Amino acid sequence: MVADRFTHVRHWVFDLDNTLYPPEMRLFDQIEVRMTAWVMRELGVDEAEANRLRTDYWRRFGTTLAGLMDLHGIDPEGYLTEVHEIDFTVLSPAPDLAARIADLPGKRIVYTNGSAPYAQQVLAARGLAGLFDGVYGVEHAGFRPKPERGAFETVFAAAGIDSTVAAMFEDDPRNLAAPHAMGMRTVHVAPLAAPADHIHHHTVDLTGFLSQVLIAPSPTATPALD
Repeated sequence: MVADRFTHVRHWVFDLDNTLYPPEMRLFDQIEVRMTAWVMRELGVDEAEANRLRTDYWRRFGTTLAGLMDLHGIDPEGYLTEVHEIDFTVLSPAPDLAARIADLPGKRIVYTNGSAPYAQQVLAARGLAGLFDGVYGVEHAGFRPKPERGAFETVFAAAGIDSTVAAMFEDDPRNLAAPHAMGMRTVHVAPLAAPADHIHHHTVDLTGFLSQVLIAPSPTATPALD
């Protein structure tokens, strides 16, 4: 049973984008448009080059922001404010997901490569506000992004997360490597599986998966800590 693998978990860490809302809501599409416009204006390039740089930096540095900071010395706060000025009405409330998260035992946090104010707006639109003990953005890691292990360590220290009794839910498989190495149970939330040694579980339905986690485990089960 899935629940048998989570009997030791008391700290629950959730990514935000395409994890606490499904990709088909297309919220991040709006952010990508604003990111491209920002890069065009600030770096003086055309749209095609801006899109190339945005994608290249995401692949090489973990986020477009990290690449812009490392290679161009940009102001991260102004960038984060501008690219997150989007329409949140495309998101719909998720009462079933809210109920499953509320039932999880122990500490619950959100940790995103976006900003915390942006995350709070997403949570409010999804009906998930007030369910978490903390909401942490890239600013809480000194603007260093997941998948850098140091970013996780900084945020987890601030949040009081014990990785040996924690689980991480994330749509980007790269961002599960460090949590796995830190002893966390890892769950990939995405339409397509990405088989890898650092991913314990895959699901296309976070609400349904949490329902399985909350089922009482078999009495003879031993928690798996691989």
